[in-house]
Amino acid sequence: GGRGGGRGGGGGGFKSPRGGRGGMRGGRGGRGGMRGGKKVIIEGHRHEGVFIARGKEDALVTKNMAPGDAVYGEKRISVEDETNVKTEYRVWNPFRSKLAAAILGGVDKIYIKPGVKVLYLGAASGTTVSHVSDIVGPEGLVYAVEFSHRSGRDLINVAKKRTNIIPIIEDARHPQKYRMLVGMVDVLFADVAQPDQARILALNAHHYLKNQGHFVISIKANCIDSTAEPEKVFAEEIKKLQAEKLKPQEQITLEPYERDHAVVIGTYRAVKKDKKE
Repeated sequence: GGRGGGRGGGGGGFKSPRGGRGGMRGGRGGRGGMRGGKKVIIEGHRHEGVFIARGKEDALVTKNMAPGDAVYGEKRISVEDETNVKTEYRVWNPFRSKLAAAILGGVDKIYIKPGVKVLYLGAASGTTVSHVSDIVGPEGLVYAVEFSHRSGRDLINVAKKRTNIIPIIEDARHPQKYRMLVGMVDVLFADVAQPDQARILALNAHHYLKNQGHFVISIKANCIDSTAEPEKVFAEEIKKLQAEKLKPQEQITLEPYERDHAVVIGTYRAVKKDKKE
């Protein structure tokens, strides 16, 4: 029965300008047929707090912390269990979120899970932040730092409906400015797209990241050096992180969702393994 075919032209602005390039089959769920809740099966992803909606097309989703509310026009899927209890999920578009792109790219660990505290640098309008808020849930916290007042207004509006987001309109280059707001965190996420972003990440780690805590950084090559090969840029950035006790464990490129982007994930002040006698 017609599953809402025409609504929003089928993908509702979901396909990226680059035409979706195959990899996007993950996302276009939520049209009509997904509303019924019977045709769609929600499965847990191996990353705790992240889910896959299996329907006509599979979609990456998070459980909506603010049911009934979309943050950036994303599709929502309502699923009923046997006892008629409804749970709402939001489709997570990898073309709009580097973290979603990394997850669909098969990243091993994201360390962002229910109950953790995250310091998020470069929160922008709160698109990815809203999904991180969904993942960490009511027991977790997201300290969301954004320097632009224009994006900050949107971020503050997102935080109004989500009690676990603390919006901070400050320059992430000066972490001491928000010391009255931020406690120690389990995970530091950075998507600041600045040439000195490794230094910005390190400054914030030294202030707020627990020992043996984890970091996730999105690196946009041309933002650091538009003349160099992306691989060389990524390698240089990793060296800078290592010098600051940020030990990278994993690097993943974000094709086909972003060009010349990598996400690097690792541990802060990792415990040195004793050499075997």
